[in-house]
Amino acid sequence: MLKHSFTFLCLLVLAGCAQVPQSKVDDRDPLQSINRPLYDFNMDVLDAYILRPAAVGYITVTPAPVRQGVVHFTDNITAPVDMINAGLQGKAGNAGVSLARFLVNSTVGIFGIFDVASSLGLEVVDEDFGQTLGVWGVGDGAYLMLPGMGPTTARNLTGDVVDNIALPKIALTTPQTILVFVLKAVEARASLIPQEGLLNDSLDPYLFVKDIYFQRQIYELYDGNPPVKEEPADFDEDFLESL
Repeated sequence: MLKHSFTFLCLLVLAGCAQVPQSKVDDRDPLQSINRPLYDFNMDVLDAYILRPAAVGYITVTPAPVRQGVVHFTDNITAPVDMINAGLQGKAGNAGVSLARFLVNSTVGIFGIFDVASSLGLEVVDEDFGQTLGVWGVGDGAYLMLPGMGPTTARNLTGDVVDNIALPKIALTTPQTILVFVLKAVEARASLIPQEGLLNDSLDPYLFVKDIYFQRQIYELYDGNPPVKEEPADFDEDFLESL
């Protein structure tokens, strides 16, 4: 995770931001006048000069099988957190799948580098505490654009904090947790490179990212089976799944 002084950035943003036009007011995004400049900072500075070059370099020097092994490893190391959250959500089956995946891939799969569990029908179950809070009836709260982290909500930020406190206690030391976070971030950014055209072609990239983010949250909250709802035609399913 990229460390920056959030308070300092907020002061800079507050000093220079303009009022958001009334037509663009979004109840989900009451802090848009702060979030937009932070989005610009993330894209024009952090992504342009750090994250995207790192992702491109990672793709260039890392063979595809090695990249896949990194994905498997990071998925496996977070499986205990998936298991706990599935249990807290009352999803006993998903909790059992996460436990079985962790045991199989940590042994036969050599510390999770090989995803043997999926070949046995035990697919990845992605559960986090933000989803747990959602299942418990907690609303999204304000949409937030964080420096170095990107889009989130008050609920999901709380969930991330809980998960990142729990993970070191369950399986990893704090430095190892940070390493897993960095690996996931670089791989996630690398996977989005083919989808950059969608963002670049959108009329308002900030709104596009926000709408995609909320679509993804609904997708995750309902385990890939959200209530039927008409989606904008330019929303790419692969783009949703890679966020």
